[in-house]
Amino acid sequence: MIAIIDYGAGNLRSVLSAFRRLNEPARITGEAAEIAAADGVILPGVGAFADAMEALGKSGLIPVIREAAASGVPFLGICLGMQALFDGSEEGAGVAGLGLIPGMVRRLPDCGLKIPHMGWNSLRPQKPSPLLEGLPEEPYVYFVHSYACEAQRLEDVLTTTEYGRPFHSAVQRGNVMGMQFHPEKSGLTGQRLLRNFVAMTRAASGKEG
Repeated sequence: MIAIIDYGAGNLRSVLSAFRRLNEPARITGEAAEIAAADGVILPGVGAFADAMEALGKSGLIPVIREAAASGVPFLGICLGMQALFDGSEEGAGVAGLGLIPGMVRRLPDCGLKIPHMGWNSLRPQKPSPLLEGLPEEPYVYFVHSYACEAQRLEDVLTTTEYGRPFHSAVQRGNVMGMQFHPEKSGLTGQRLLRNFVAMTRAASGKEG
């Protein structure tokens, strides 16, 4: 089972619906025991960084999240959930992130393009990963964001995307992964990414096939 973490700041139903379309077991939960027992964990998120971190703190789930990430279970942050994986954000100065991936979240620069970055854009793979298997050569996915992650270590960068300048649109550090875009709104490419995540959870749990 895949646990979709409920902390009051996520696009929970759309993520759950995406797994239902794939006929894959997933559950929205804020229960520490269910998250700890899950084969894979997803941290969704919409809104502001500081508000999300405050909600996570009030939920009491930050230690559970860190334990899940340390356990080796495939862990995926989506949109603001990806940003929460980092050390901090310019959107919430002085507010600490989860610190699971070294780096910062920075406002998209004024390059004459509309902010927020909203709509379809392409991914440029930077390194191989099971998460990216079977994607088109230049896959398009759906974005809605005004801030973007800047990983400290380039080896953690899975894909980049161009919007005035390149930004890190997907990351992976071991079992911890993040997508700035919304796979649940990204058509067949998004479905393939979520199927790949499911395959990673099965491989990690020994339940392949």
